[in-house]
Amino acid sequence: MSARGQRFAGLALEVTAPLLVLVAWGLWSADSEEFYFPPLTEILSSFADTWLFERVGSDVVPSLARMFAGYGLAVATAITLGLAIGLSRRGRLASAPIIEFLRAIPPPALLPFAILVIGVGNSMKVFIIAFVCLWPILLNTVDGVMGVDPTLRETSRIYSIPTADRIRAVVLPAASPQIFAGMRTSLSLALIMVVISEMVASTNGIGYFVLQSQRSFAIAEMWSGILLLGLLGYGLNFGFLLIERRILRWHRGARASALG
Repeated sequence: MSARGQRFAGLALEVTAPLLVLVAWGLWSADSEEFYFPPLTEILSSFADTWLFERVGSDVVPSLARMFAGYGLAVATAITLGLAIGLSRRGRLASAPIIEFLRAIPPPALLPFAILVIGVGNSMKVFIIAFVCLWPILLNTVDGVMGVDPTLRETSRIYSIPTADRIRAVVLPAASPQIFAGMRTSLSLALIMVVISEMVASTNGIGYFVLQSQRSFAIAEMWSGILLLGLLGYGLNFGFLLIERRILRWHRGARASALG
């Protein structure tokens, strides 16, 4: 089979499998009289009534704004710190116990502290999201910097290339595959944490809506919010992969050449 045929077959499988799951779910729940497991048709009807434009501005946009703010802050901080730590052996030795201690703290345990110190506004939610997203990117950046080919590093040093240019032209490109791997992991964590943070002391957002629906026994609306979160997660991951594929096109080409 040609490469084009393989891509088409893969795309068809990727589309068909979720559709089959939905069909199976719909058939299984068609005659459901369980209060907590309403028919899929009822959930989809609630989804259309709730999320097709009605609550986009009041809940979806605030959630995405908080998520991207925390995620962006984590990316900028983690890459900066990761480069500094990865390039310095003393920095790695000094920071290792601090990093291991902080990343071991369960994120929900920080919610009372964040509410007490920062308050219940958007700043608290952005802080929690950034804190959780920081560690996968930071650790992958450090590993990526440490894994740069020693020959490249020594050559750039021998030719007295300025540090800023060496980082930009040698270290960052070589470490970028691992950095992107950490960023992809953190993207899913950002969506999880925005929901958790909105379930505590919030007045809007998808997490707030899901919790309020559960408390008011609006079960179909609760399931519609969960369905929306799954769709958002899939869409964000798909968009990230497109960006990664474009930026790391050189890496995929080099790997393909190495594999023959």
